[in-house]
Amino acid sequence: MAQRETYDIAIIGAGPAGLAAAISAREAGAENILIIERDTHPGGILQQCIHPGFGLEYFGEELTGPEYAYRFCRKAVDYNINIMLDTMVLSLEKGCICAVSPQKGMFEVKAKAIVLAMGCRERTRGAIKIPGTRAAGIYTAGAAQRMLNIKGELVGRKIVILGSGDIGMIMARRMTLEGAEVKVIVEILPYLSGLIRNKVQCLDDFGIPLRLAHTITDISGVNRVESVTICEVDDNKMPVRGSEEIIECDTVLLSVGLIPENEISMDAGIKLSAATKGPVVDQFMQTSIKGVFACGNVLHVNDLVDNVTRESEIAGRSAALYAAGKLPEMKHINTAAGRGVGYVCPQLIACAENEAELFFRVRRPMNKVTMSVLCGPKVITSRRAARVSPGEMDKLVLSKEMMRAVDGDITICVEEERE
Repeated sequence: MAQRETYDIAIIGAGPAGLAAAISAREAGAENILIIERDTHPGGILQQCIHPGFGLEYFGEELTGPEYAYRFCRKAVDYNINIMLDTMVLSLEKGCICAVSPQKGMFEVKAKAIVLAMGCRERTRGAIKIPGTRAAGIYTAGAAQRMLNIKGELVGRKIVILGSGDIGMIMARRMTLEGAEVKVIVEILPYLSGLIRNKVQCLDDFGIPLRLAHTITDISGVNRVESVTICEVDDNKMPVRGSEEIIECDTVLLSVGLIPENEISMDAGIKLSAATKGPVVDQFMQTSIKGVFACGNVLHVNDLVDNVTRESEIAGRSAALYAAGKLPEMKHINTAAGRGVGYVCPQLIACAENEAELFFRVRRPMNKVTMSVLCGPKVITSRRAARVSPGEMDKLVLSKEMMRAVDGDITICVEEERE
């Protein structure tokens, strides 16, 4: 029989989400906290993100990924939060986590509240079905980043990158700084997938070309990648005949989207959102299973770690309240994506005397827009923005006073203003 350990709060994942949730839970009064991490070091993906740009919103200063992670790791140590490294969670059932490690073998963790902070993973070539040979030299952008920044290994010299996500653009700059030649970034969408600031700092400043509404239709090579064929796509994302172009290269990096790591959530019976691929939660970050909370990229993929941190602080604080029996059961209303909006998170709002933050992404780039929260025909709150893009998360906040005006399901709409 597996040994069992008991905690007030157990957190799966020691990345920026898990660390922030643990610290917030401790500051909210929780005492016995455990973080379970499958890697050999805490910090998650930030360990390999050696570029600056983190912490501008949360700390008001520019940090590298390791610097950002260090501040939370140090605080977790100061708070005597137990971090169990090199440990894999196998399952979650009825408030009990089953895990395994080289030191303990298989064991169980029983907790009053559990926080899911497993992060996300990259889509691979198999997920997007690129035709061609199975030559060496095809990597996800994150894998190439880890090999270069952690292992010190340059994966190639002549690079083509598929996808204009943030990590793809950041790796374009990183590979250029290491002496490689980035031939082109191709993006199947007619607009940028990542942050505009990354396009400016990583592509424009280094003269790296970007081809929108293009994709890779073939990869050629016997032992190693020798070339790719890129092609323009139409409005239905289908290749346009006659637009093919062969580009010689020895490496292809894929930056084609991220998927929340929710196998554990699915096995536990937690309700998932079809839009975000993460758990359905309320503004306390509580999932469909009471006492189980979710935050960070396992919930929905964020573009800024600062947003992950703030969201995870809510989850940690709510978990501490639940563990102490102070998070009451409440009636929920639904949130929905209206005109111009791809998804809204949280998907539920508990009818409580506190403010609620609503995160959302638009469906397409727009200029001069009005973003509104509607309850039926009634406008609860709205604000204007000069520009919105699917690559950048937006947010609207319902204050306590606004929450009192909500008497039914709410919808977020984003519409361009008429000239």
